[in-house]
Amino acid sequence: MEKSYLELGEKILATGAVKTDRTGTGTQSIFGHQMRFDLSKGFPLLTTKRVPFGLIKSELLWFLKGDTNIRYLLQHNNHIWDEWAFERYVKSTDYTGPDMTDFGRRAVTDPEFNDVYQVELKKFCDNILENEEFAAKYGELGNIYGSQWRNWRTSTGETIDQLKDVIEMIKTTPDSRRLLVSAWNPEDVPSMALPPCHTMFQFYVADGKLSCQLYQRSADVFLGVPFNIASYALLTHLIAHETGLEVGDFVHTLGDAHLYSNHFEQMKTQLERDIRNFPTLVLNTEKTSVFDFDVEDITVEGYDPHPSIKAPIAV
Repeated sequence: MEKSYLELGEKILATGAVKTDRTGTGTQSIFGHQMRFDLSKGFPLLTTKRVPFGLIKSELLWFLKGDTNIRYLLQHNNHIWDEWAFERYVKSTDYTGPDMTDFGRRAVTDPEFNDVYQVELKKFCDNILENEEFAAKYGELGNIYGSQWRNWRTSTGETIDQLKDVIEMIKTTPDSRRLLVSAWNPEDVPSMALPPCHTMFQFYVADGKLSCQLYQRSADVFLGVPFNIASYALLTHLIAHETGLEVGDFVHTLGDAHLYSNHFEQMKTQLERDIRNFPTLVLNTEKTSVFDFDVEDITVEGYDPHPSIKAPIAV
């Protein structure tokens, strides 16, 4: 199954269209691609490079809580959303540190500036952890995934808990074709630190198995997609556990699937590595609700990947 991911990277390198992008980094991309992972044959945590499962599970639990503030993530040593919150802070009138104009690109291309950037980013994260008032103001990312999944705001001022409703539908009307959760809310997109890349997912029940399909409008294939595969596979496992079903397939449908120009060599390195067996996911079966799980209730066994491959994130 990992082969399908590697084939995607290979295809983009060979045939991808050269495109500009929001970050100014530049990409090669293809449009419209699908991968399928049979979750009964192992948990799809890539083995051709180490993928940090601790970050994946804490981020997913953050989404499940409906949380949109990075403080919870920082409390679990998860820094994957730091840059987007920090960007909002440096653009505010409260920020008085060094000039951070275009900090994302400068941090990648200028080692001296990157040192300054890392110092300022650490100060910011420490402040989020230590100062509740500061965290409430600058740790917020807007109405991103957790908010849309659990607290979708309606035109009448009410909220919809999409995820809770879908889980109930899986239990009561499993043949429904409306087992959908959407994170793409056009009204809220302008206020989000980063508009949802994984925009909508749908569940499907057949033969006592729960499958999930994700539509992802924008897919950072080297850094982001390995996280997305594991995150939605984990979500499928958790919901299957609560609803008394076995796991079926995770189907990953991509819109703009791209490699950033500063990830080409890293992808080539990964393509040279041999594939190893996927690990096994272990859940604390004493927890019965998706919303009751903590990070220590979720582990993987038998994960033996190749070493991680460093690559800069495009902000």
